Amino acid sequence: MKVVPYRPEFREDFVRLNTQWLTRFYWVEPFDQYAMDHVEELIAQGAMVFFALDDSEQVLATCMAMPLEGDVWEICKLAARGQYTGTGAGSAVLRAAMDYAEAHGARKEVLISCRGLKPAIHLYEKFGFHQVPYRKDFWKSEKADIEMEREVFSRPGGPLRRQ
Repeated sequence: MKVVPYRPEFREDFVRLNTQWLTRFYWVEPFDQYAMDHVEELIAQGAMVFFALDDSEQVLATCMAMPLEGDVWEICKLAARGQYTGTGAGSAVLRAAMDYAEAHGARKEVLISCRGLKPAIHLYEKFGFHQVPYRKDFWKSEKADIEMEREVFSRPGGPLRRQ
């Protein structure tokens, strides 16, 4: 398995995996659809999408890092092909998205999710995210019910992960 940054030939995989993941558990909200419809525009504004690929270049998982404001970045659109959940592909793209955000100045990474997605919440906690009060007015999501964040501490030579 390898992890690569966004390439146009994987755009449909990004849309398909996220649509399948969202509709499997909940539904696609307007901001989800916007990110999928405008992924190249978001990348031009500083975001990045990562893909975990198998040896035949089939997409196993995807995740996006997107600047919000100042040094705060959102980690979002984490989705894995159904048969590959639990194999490390999701962890690999999540780590790549976090590393990208940190390399581009993130001092805090935030995400929203649903408490019912226990494996996802466990994964986020494994990577150092912790629950904070959910800002429903900020996120404007009908399905999300948990907000998590993780601070990145500076050190000479680059970010120091808080784990």
